[in-house]
Amino acid sequence: MGVDFERNEDTRSADLLIGTRPRAQVEGAYRRLEHEVATPGLRTAFSVGALDAYGWALGQAERAPVTGAAVAALGGVPSSYVLTAELDAAVVQLGDPTEEAERAAHVRGVHDALAWVCGLVDDRP
Repeated sequence: MGVDFERNEDTRSADLLIGTRPRAQVEGAYRRLEHEVATPGLRTAFSVGALDAYGWALGQAERAPVTGAAVAALGGVPSSYVLTAELDAAVVQLGDPTEEAERAAHVRGVHDALAWVCGLVDDRP
């Protein structure tokens, strides 16, 4: 039985975009992964990476998940340019053959979540 995390959204935030996605969709994706990460046996480095990316994109983190770049103010949503720059940094890091498997899986989660937020893929991690 699935849980619908995109229902009952605040209509005031429905018009706001994060990347190319409505804020309500990104919030729903965040809550779905938050639930998954909290469920015993479902937590993976990939899902934590995607959760970190969604949280950062929503303005809930002080630092970007790959570069560690500081966000101007907690609660500030990164621009599409900044989201894309972090996605590019993830691509570069994924190309590093010396990266540990756990860290690579985390970065892959960040990459896939930001690619979805930016509208480059249709499949949400």
